[in-house]
Amino acid sequence: MQRPLLSVNVNKYALLRNSRGRDVPNLLWAIDLCLASGAHGITVHPRRDERHIRLGDVPVVAEHLRRHHPGIELNVECENHPELIALVLEQRPAQCTLVPVTPGEVTSDHGWLPEQDAEDLAPTLEALRAAGIRSSGFLDCDPSLVAGMAEVGFDRIELYTGPYAWAWGTEHQAVETARFADTAAEAVRHGLGLNAGHDLDSDNLPGIAQVPGLLEVSIGHAQIVRALEVGTATSIRELLTALGW
Repeated sequence: MQRPLLSVNVNKYALLRNSRGRDVPNLLWAIDLCLASGAHGITVHPRRDERHIRLGDVPVVAEHLRRHHPGIELNVECENHPELIALVLEQRPAQCTLVPVTPGEVTSDHGWLPEQDAEDLAPTLEALRAAGIRSSGFLDCDPSLVAGMAEVGFDRIELYTGPYAWAWGTEHQAVETARFADTAAEAVRHGLGLNAGHDLDSDNLPGIAQVPGLLEVSIGHAQIVRALEVGTATSIRELLTALGW
């Protein structure tokens, strides 16, 4: 069975850097450390308010990976906004994960509604495809939404795992785990690649790590929180172990 790859979201390293107004921690140093510790890929999620990853960071990260880590995939998460999509098309990461954004939100907390959002998404997906960039779309764990994501033209979906993670260890764990598995099965049935992300950690990852079709997980916040206790290298090795590596 294929083991899911680990893409580390380095936004929180950038957030810490930004809070001091200098270049510590250096973002490229953090990326090098994550990859040396075994991470398979790097994720950045630029927002227009630049509260963590700045728009200017994206080309720097992309060039660093091309030059020093060939073969390592860069995943750029962003909203479907012309300025951000132009940046993605210019830098040509391996994958662009489109995420709906509500102004003022603390973090991404919901997926696309494909029937409602298809008209806005379709031109962007066509542009990504023409540029050779794999597309992924953030989606709630709801099997009924999967067909619409395939119809609008996504290559993959990234299942929003917030509710699954929060239910872990509670009476709702089985229900949320089944919801994830059912949505994943529907994605496989429609020929969509499958990613997952949000509040995943080494405790709850084993509950989904062997779900058929799961290709990649993106983890940022939980990784850096655990790194405060055990260091970046150990925190990443724990995630890899939880994924079966």
